[in-house]
Amino acid sequence: MRISFCCTDTKPQPWVDGLNAAFPDAQVSLWSAGAELADYAVVWSPPQQFFDEQTRLKGIFNIGAGVDALMKLRLPADVPVVRLDDAGMSVQMAEFVCHAVIRHFRELDGYEADVAEGKWSYRKPRLRTDFPIGVMGLGVLGERVSRALAQFDFPVNGWSRSPKTIEGVQCFAGEVGGQGFQDFLAASRILVCLLPLTPDTQGIMNLDTLSRLRPGGYVINVARGSHLVDGDLITLIDNGHLAGATLDVFHTEPLPADHPFWNHPKITVTPHTSARTLREESIAQIAGKLRAVERGEQVAGIVDPLRGY
Repeated sequence: MRISFCCTDTKPQPWVDGLNAAFPDAQVSLWSAGAELADYAVVWSPPQQFFDEQTRLKGIFNIGAGVDALMKLRLPADVPVVRLDDAGMSVQMAEFVCHAVIRHFRELDGYEADVAEGKWSYRKPRLRTDFPIGVMGLGVLGERVSRALAQFDFPVNGWSRSPKTIEGVQCFAGEVGGQGFQDFLAASRILVCLLPLTPDTQGIMNLDTLSRLRPGGYVINVARGSHLVDGDLITLIDNGHLAGATLDVFHTEPLPADHPFWNHPKITVTPHTSARTLREESIAQIAGKLRAVERGEQVAGIVDPLRGY
């Protein structure tokens, strides 16, 4: 069995070494143009040339949960694309989102600014019931985040296309723009985006949708930069409808030096660090899924090419 590793923006050798250890009887190699044909591919944002040349693949394994980069390519027909289910990301995401929510709710950013100026200040405590949180996307990461937020006694709403049931979470369902989606937005003040990026969800956070949040809304984007219309967010913050935002993902990364997000006083920027795949857990999960595919068994995480997730 031959396994080809083709990933951008990551150091390849630790992955190749890990895959060699997981598959001692296989031939694992780093892909280069003109390489021998492989049976399986382990990839992250590979070039189109990879799939044009690799015509014998029986399975494609993505080393992350997001597959939007793959969906832009011409993939071989009838070859399953399998994404990771978690790989240590869900607990990291829950930590990050809870921190962003609590920092905003407790006005810790305001205290930080006062302390920097040598001010000893006081702010009246706010009620959790006044800050219902809406989580867009209730997959593995979204469900974990929703459950974590509910532990802090916030009212938590969740929205997904298909109906879900999560203890402690009021779940809405339906298509983008449908009544369930509109009701979800109207019931939420803090909005957390954990959606996959598809043609339907691109630009989903825009002037219309964000205006439907309760006054004083707050946006947390930890999914993809293309979910957000940047100028619409700034407009709604500057006119007072939104109180601010925490943004971890952007249309262009690294965020360009001249982008207005850097210096906006009500926007917190972090460098796409909310949740990262843990290599050891990822390799173990890929190994289990690949062996299952080799045995002809069903595996979790197969991507629907029409939906893109």
